[in-house]
Amino acid sequence: MAIIKEYQKDINICKVTFTLPHYFDESFEKASVVGEFNNWDVNANPLEKNEKTGLYSVILELEGGKEYKFRYLVDGKTWLNDDEADRFETTPFGDSDNCIIIL
Repeated sequence: MAIIKEYQKDINICKVTFTLPHYFDESFEKASVVGEFNNWDVNANPLEKNEKTGLYSVILELEGGKEYKFRYLVDGKTWLNDDEADRFETTPFGDSDNCIIIL
């Protein structure tokens, strides 16, 4: 998995690219990035396949100077974490961790 941060010079916005690794493209039909930035809406930010690279990704413009909890949801049932998150925090349910991105 990969997270790429591109800070914008003129405004307090960071373009963040969330990408699932290539080996996932044969094992799921759909995936999305879900987190505080979209009110945990599982339909708000689906990942799309890049035909050149074969990778699934989405680019979001997020406000800088904040931290956001997030995870990936695959096929509406499997939650995945991103190894490249800035840190991890146990969920309120205590059964797993959320990823945290710091901008």
